[in-house]
Amino acid sequence: MGPLEPGCANRYIRRMTSWYLHPLNARHGLTRILADIRAAVRGAVARVGDHADLPDFDLVIRPAAGGSLPKGGLAGHSPAPGVIEITQDPDRFDPDLFTRVLVRQALHQIRWDGPGYGRSLGDALVSEGLAGHFVVQVLGGAPDQADATVPASGAARMAMNEWARRDYDHARWFTGGGDLRNGTGYGLGHRLIAAHLAEEADASAASLAQLRADEFRAALRRVIAADGGDAAEDAAEDQPAADPDDSPSE
Repeated sequence: MGPLEPGCANRYIRRMTSWYLHPLNARHGLTRILADIRAAVRGAVARVGDHADLPDFDLVIRPAAGGSLPKGGLAGHSPAPGVIEITQDPDRFDPDLFTRVLVRQALHQIRWDGPGYGRSLGDALVSEGLAGHFVVQVLGGAPDQADATVPASGAARMAMNEWARRDYDHARWFTGGGDLRNGTGYGLGHRLIAAHLAEEADASAASLAQLRADEFRAALRRVIAADGGDAAEDAAEDQPAADPDDSPSE
């Protein structure tokens, strides 16, 4: 949170975020949408600032043909503190969708200045779950399609067993690169954050952004119980928590 104005104990003073746009535009693929991108970034930063202190960041925009991108024509990534990367199909620029992707990355940036994205499956579930809930907190409306994914029966129990594993397969859990339903990690992360919020009425994705993943294990147990499974902890959960280092942030 930002500082409080002297003499006005309840007035929140929003921190001004500095951001720098770096379009990879040597071949002019982004030229026709650069003004729209700048306007969308200004709007997204202002809306995020109504809910949280967004750290300063560099935003790299690279053009790409639509065939290499998800259905919406863009993809976001936060590989390091202060760095957001967005790949955009110039022919499919949608300011609303661009804003949603950038707001999601904003939560990852806030988390980078705390525990980080993390290396374990539990870290990834929490980071992506918080990011999805932050989008809804800031922009309203329904969760993003990936966050609304309904995991298959037993996925939550499997996640509990693999919670502390640093060698988890990110593609398998999040992008359909294996036996699990595409988006399982996003949907499960969204559910476990919802379960946590249900027990903490005054909390929000923004207020939870600095918590380590282990603070959310109890929420996952409640998800398992709601699914009719055995929520007893496994030995895998007793492994040391993962260091807050980099892992893919979508």
